[in-house]
Amino acid sequence: MPLRSPTPRARPEPTIALINIVFLMLIFFMIAGTLAPPLDDRVALVSTQDLDGRAPPDATILAAGGDLIYRGSPTTAPQIIARAPDQPAEIRLIVDRDVPANLLMIHVAALRAAGANSVWIVTERGL
Repeated sequence: MPLRSPTPRARPEPTIALINIVFLMLIFFMIAGTLAPPLDDRVALVSTQDLDGRAPPDATILAAGGDLIYRGSPTTAPQIIARAPDQPAEIRLIVDRDVPANLLMIHVAALRAAGANSVWIVTERGL
C-alpha cells in the first residue's frame, strides 16, 4: 500500500512585518515633518479669560414665561421687524434657559413669518 505524501500547507503571509513597517513610517513622518508651522516667538496671544460678556444692545429677550421683551418693554414679532424697515432683518434673540424648545421654535417661526431674514440665538458663551 503506497503512502500518500502530505499536502503542503500554504505559508501565512507576513502581515506582522507589514504592520511594523507602516508603524515605523508613521513615527518617522510625525518626527520629520510638521503639521502646521510654529508660531513666531515674538507673538503673544490675547487672553480672554477675564473678559466680561454682555448682551448686544439691540437683542430681544425671550423670557421663561414666553414673553418677548425689547429694552425692558414687552413686544411682538411684527414690532421687532418694524424697528428697521429699510434693512434686512437680522434678529438677535436672547433665550432664557428655562424656555421649552417648542416655544422657542414657535417664536422663531413667528419672527420669520413677520419678515426676519435670520434669527440669531445668543448664548452664554456667545456673550
